[in-house]
Amino acid sequence: MKTVAPFRVSPPRPAAHRVGKVPVRVRVSRRARRLALKIDAVGDAVELVLPPRTSLPRALNFLNSNRDWVESRLAALPPRVIFAEGEKVPILGEPHRIRRAARSNEHGPVWVEAGELRVTGEKLHLARRVRDFLRERAREELSRRARRLAQQLEREVGRITVRDTTTRWGSCSANGNMAFSWRLIMAPEAVLHYVVAHEVAHLVEMNHGPRFWRLVERLVPNVERQRDWLNDNRAWLLRIG
Repeated sequence: MKTVAPFRVSPPRPAAHRVGKVPVRVRVSRRARRLALKIDAVGDAVELVLPPRTSLPRALNFLNSNRDWVESRLAALPPRVIFAEGEKVPILGEPHRIRRAARSNEHGPVWVEAGELRVTGEKLHLARRVRDFLRERAREELSRRARRLAQQLEREVGRITVRDTTTRWGSCSANGNMAFSWRLIMAPEAVLHYVVAHEVAHLVEMNHGPRFWRLVERLVPNVERQRDWLNDNRAWLLRIG
């Protein structure tokens, strides 16, 4: 999203305003029609979104009048889960405890065994290796499901990539290329499958009209349940790793 800076004075730095110890980022958006507040679950920050030509004093008054709401949302954020030995990380919704292991000729640097995510190498590299493993597992799982569902619709999938997006779980371009958040590998299997079906349905319907949703429901059951799970657990997924 592009931004403009219509203020006569320079916009404040992100740390110029705070709610308690949490920084407030001020952003002007040409698309915004009214003032809005967003909680950044990844950066532990508050984003104050302004329409063009909105004065800074008015925006700060809006922030102050909604301070109770902001504080309650910040307090409700789930705790962070870091990739460290002893922590549990979900894979397709099933928790796996991270455990350092000796190198093995039978496995790569990271593998799943007996409900654990076993990681070789120095402690310094553990978090990166876990993340790399999950990203690759996500790419394989998402690619396999996308191509299988696309065959049901007699369509072809283009290139599939995984990214660390914070606003969209998946996307599909007009040429059939798809992008997904690698964090979906930590969601329950049915939820991951729903997101794949959603994007595959765009190979036929590049919209979110009634025909699109009927197509999604053909590909995957319990659409509303999976969509609700993503909405309810978005911050939790974003705060892992």
